[in-house]
Amino acid sequence: MAGVWRSRRWESSLQTPDTGLGSNPAQEIDMAVNSEPSDWGYTGNDEEKEPLIVAPHAQSKQTQGKTSPYGAVFIVVNAALGAGLLNFPAAFYMAGGVVAGVVLQMCLLIFIITGLVILAYCSQVSNESTYQEVVRAVCGKILGIVCEIAIAVYTFGTCIAFLIIIGDQLDKLINAMTHESDGAVSSHWYTDRKFTITVTSVLIILPLSIPKEIGFQKYASTFSVIGTWYVTAIIIIKYVWPDPEMSPGIIPTSPASWTAVFNAMPTICFGFQCHVSSVPVFNSMRNATLRPWGGVVTLSMIICLFVYTGTGVCGFLSFGSTVSQDVLMSYPSTDIAVAIARAFIIISVVTSYPILHFCGRAVLEGLWLRFNGTDVDTDVVRERRRRVLYTLVWFCLTLILALTIPDIGRVISLIGGLAASFIFIFPGLCLIEAKISEHDARSASWHALVLYGILMVTVGMFIFGQTTTNAIYRDILNH
Repeated sequence: MAGVWRSRRWESSLQTPDTGLGSNPAQEIDMAVNSEPSDWGYTGNDEEKEPLIVAPHAQSKQTQGKTSPYGAVFIVVNAALGAGLLNFPAAFYMAGGVVAGVVLQMCLLIFIITGLVILAYCSQVSNESTYQEVVRAVCGKILGIVCEIAIAVYTFGTCIAFLIIIGDQLDKLINAMTHESDGAVSSHWYTDRKFTITVTSVLIILPLSIPKEIGFQKYASTFSVIGTWYVTAIIIIKYVWPDPEMSPGIIPTSPASWTAVFNAMPTICFGFQCHVSSVPVFNSMRNATLRPWGGVVTLSMIICLFVYTGTGVCGFLSFGSTVSQDVLMSYPSTDIAVAIARAFIIISVVTSYPILHFCGRAVLEGLWLRFNGTDVDTDVVRERRRRVLYTLVWFCLTLILALTIPDIGRVISLIGGLAASFIFIFPGLCLIEAKISEHDARSASWHALVLYGILMVTVGMFIFGQTTTNAIYRDILNH
């Protein structure tokens, strides 16, 4: 992957929880968790920070970034494209068709791009290099803690989705190898879904999740990019040249009701959420200013739009009402090209899970140290015990939930609303606080930006409340 992270704190290894298959775009991080006190952003005086709002041009970066604009585009695209890709065809169906799905994406894309620019601006005026530290510096200690908790919950939910995806794809691959028909009940205990998820997780994912360092993530990023683009290409090809034995179900052309279109919002927010990763990417650029960054994020989101739209439209039109929450599950297990796509996806999520777990574990460790008001332990044994305990609890909980939740759609419907907070709510609050803290004359543009920040927060609160409530009602109370 092009570029390396500019890192002053441990948080620059976050994240994206974007994620997804490509949820962590950092390529060359060999740093360890808890390496030094400043890695946790801890100082002797941990009082709430005053917003450090000064003119952006007055800030001087401690280090010069090395990432070119084209490298930054690659990193942002890799951070955004992820596990949500598999859910887009089902999201188009729930939204009521191609037109509704595309229009909703286009409307949200305006806020997504401006949110990325706002975060870069706030990073400049606060001189912070990570998402949570920007929120903490600009909005205060309380919202900083809320942001860190949201990141931990989001990465936790994404890890659950990863394990579900592993089970989905292994089911199909095993059916192909054992020549069993799709949908048939497994005749062997060793081909049971719960057994295959557990074995894969315990033998591969858990050992990768325990170490302090995550330098191996550069390989995961490579597989994520290859796997994502291959899946998109296969879905488009299968739509253009369909299997004669496959016939789509009902294909709606309009939403059943005006509220139905909002059913696609969690998937869209989950898919385009790369904002947590965007702040370190911005600071890694050689020319970390708003003008080139605006071009980077615009081009990146347009690329993601084409990938997600191509997958969503072609997958939806291929299967209609019969499309699965994981679109690859709709294809027969005997299809060789799709089987290769499943193998790519399995490798991607197996290697991406430890990255997301590392991000969540680091946030939890930072919260614990701040809560106790203590410095980073110099006792290696105590640090190792905490790390192993965090990892085992995290791993066991995600595994248990993945074994009981039937599809990724239910997970995405719950954490998709949380993704809206990273896209809308926190950037909107940062913009409002940044402008209010300015001492310059309050011009028309100042008022316009404050109103836009209020609009972002309002839209974000609506999406978060609507999608979360709908997910709880539909997926928990009704099932």
